[in-house]
Amino acid sequence: MVPNFGAFLTQMKSAVIHNTTNAFYPPTKVVSFNEQVVTNDGLLVSYMAEAEKTTYEDMLKRVTELTSAWKSQLQKGERLPLANIGELYLNDAGKIQFQPHYQVNYATSSFGMSSFVVLPVTREVLKEEVEILEEKIPFVFTPEQRKTFSVRPYLKYAAIFLLAVSTGFTIYNYYNNTNNNQQLVQEEVQDRVVKRIQEATFFDIEPLELPSLSLDVITTAKKEENVRVHHIVAGAFRFRKNADKKIRQLKRRGFDATYIGTNKFGLFMVNYDSYTDVDEALNALKSIKRSQSTEAWLLSKNE
Repeated sequence: MVPNFGAFLTQMKSAVIHNTTNAFYPPTKVVSFNEQVVTNDGLLVSYMAEAEKTTYEDMLKRVTELTSAWKSQLQKGERLPLANIGELYLNDAGKIQFQPHYQVNYATSSFGMSSFVVLPVTREVLKEEVEILEEKIPFVFTPEQRKTFSVRPYLKYAAIFLLAVSTGFTIYNYYNNTNNNQQLVQEEVQDRVVKRIQEATFFDIEPLELPSLSLDVITTAKKEENVRVHHIVAGAFRFRKNADKKIRQLKRRGFDATYIGTNKFGLFMVNYDSYTDVDEALNALKSIKRSQSTEAWLLSKNE
């Protein structure tokens, strides 16, 4: 409070985020002025007298002279600037108006904090963050994660059942094709014998001995078109370059890692190794889960 002039008051204001500019403002103290409070409480004069090493009466006199000069300056229509506080001026009604400065924050609890503008998040930034995260943690889709109960004990039996069905179908095709080939050879032999008989000449004295006919029966089995391959999956990646990086890492560890296409989610799949024997694949899977990663899993498909 300034004697015979008015009082400067402060009020705390909470932190603010501007919705349009995305600017953040820390908590601050807002300064205001009230010209109705003119009673001298002695606090300002006492502090200034102590700081200037003078008496209370001498300092009160100096403050009174200063406030008189301020009032005279305002009456002339001039503005009264107060450094780091604000400006005082008279309005049309002759009342003192105060315009505070917002560059200085008088809240000690907000010391060191300043306003700043937050940049909006773009999709490209999120994509780059996903790429960096994917290099460290690949996205792996395993049967264990999609089920609420463990299916690991049943993987071996399912693989054996699929292999048995595939083997039975192959044997059936083999014997079926073999029987068809043998039937075709027999029909060809029969036609050739009949033809030789028709060309032979018969006499009444003694029959003509027919020359012996020998044919080599060659049976060919149709080559199995589809081969059941068992892949030990190391991970699935959203970006192909991350899948290639994973392949290089596994090759350095001694695995015959390859890229085995994309899954139904559009992710690029990488394997540790591939096997045509299901027992060998299961043994390798057990070893990889124990020494490399518990997230490895078995994928069987025709190729």
